Amino acid sequence: MQIRTTPSITINDYVIGGGLNYEKPTSDKVELHIDQAKYFAFEVNDIDAYQADIKLMDDWSDDAGQQMKIAIDKVILGDVFADAAAENAGAAAGAESGSYNMGEAGAPVAITKANILDVLVDCGSVLDEQNCPDTDRYVVLPAWMNGMLKKSDLRDASVMGDSESAFRNGKVGMLDRFTVYISNNMSTVTDATTTRKATNVIFGHKKALTFASQMTNMETLPNPSDFGKLVRGLNVFGYETIDPNAMGHLYAERG
Repeated sequence: MQIRTTPSITINDYVIGGGLNYEKPTSDKVELHIDQAKYFAFEVNDIDAYQADIKLMDDWSDDAGQQMKIAIDKVILGDVFADAAAENAGAAAGAESGSYNMGEAGAPVAITKANILDVLVDCGSVLDEQNCPDTDRYVVLPAWMNGMLKKSDLRDASVMGDSESAFRNGKVGMLDRFTVYISNNMSTVTDATTTRKATNVIFGHKKALTFASQMTNMETLPNPSDFGKLVRGLNVFGYETIDPNAMGHLYAERG
């Protein structure tokens, strides 16, 4: 699959009577390989189906779909953080200033309720130094960091200009131009130096990544060796980092 990227348009100085120079923007293509696949397969015995008070096949198929999403999330979130531009990661992140600590192996950023808002603002500043648009930014946080957010000054509604605090309604929503997402499927490692758990957090702009997924097969078959049905499904997918400058990597641990 061919993905077209958005070209950068040159801005020129204007002089009255000086004429205009027209450029011909070209959209580079990135090849997205749909080269990964996952499946599920289970059997439903006629006796089980008859005795159950619920529709087993439907419920189990729904659960299989949810587990499929989790499995694919783990693959993507466990990989793409490494594609972030070098200037958007590490202890000296920032394409212009090199002044933001995003953590590195041996020295994760210790996140507490006192500093989490400052760290997320720094993530936004890292994108600012790459001239990323203010809109369509995102950050994906593990559950423990979401808990830190709710314990932080964010619990005070006035900090965010809201009428009701995130601590009360459970919603995070927007934070310093980021849409905040929560996931339990992020890459977690044991840091070799600290011997503590650290999480690879990603943040960026939507133009950084492309992703495609399709459930290509969903079948119900007679069980050839027993009474009942066989249910199976195949999901193919692919993803690609198309603009590393629009994605950042925060290496963080619980402080």
